[in-house]
Amino acid sequence: MEEKEKDTKNAEKAIADETEAKKGKSDDCADIKERFLRLAAEFDNYKKRAAKDMESAKGRGKAELMVKILPVLDEFELAAETLDMENDKERGIALVFSNLYDIMKKEGLREIESIGIFDPYKHEIILAKESEKKEGTIIKAIRKGYMFNEIMLRPAYVIVSKGAGEAQGSEDKGN
Repeated sequence: MEEKEKDTKNAEKAIADETEAKKGKSDDCADIKERFLRLAAEFDNYKKRAAKDMESAKGRGKAELMVKILPVLDEFELAAETLDMENDKERGIALVFSNLYDIMKKEGLREIESIGIFDPYKHEIILAKESEKKEGTIIKAIRKGYMFNEIMLRPAYVIVSKGAGEAQGSEDKGN
């Protein structure tokens, strides 16, 4: 009978060991599954980051090209202002300018407004003149400024008012 009890205890121990081994394998499986899911999530985040970086690089590349084309655009614009629209050749030049400008606008180029109050983030003061307008008001734009999407390509060159002259103000007070 002792042998049967020993065999039973050995069988119970073997079953307990096997159960423990399966439980350990189950824990290992859960751990591997968890690590796999984390790795999959990290890879998904990497793909999103890489796509975002690629789009950003494309935008920077387009912006660099736009900066190089702006002087040509300025020259075309100056030429277009002096053209005789009755002449077919000159009208063709104006049409080429218009097409180039429209393409650049569709890609994200936009002109900076040079009306109203001076904005140091968008405008560069070339000259300050006395005028009847409030100090800091833009009187005239000398060169257009441009943005490409949210990237500043170049600021607008402007003439701003520095207000009415003090000499005039003191003469008015004396009278």
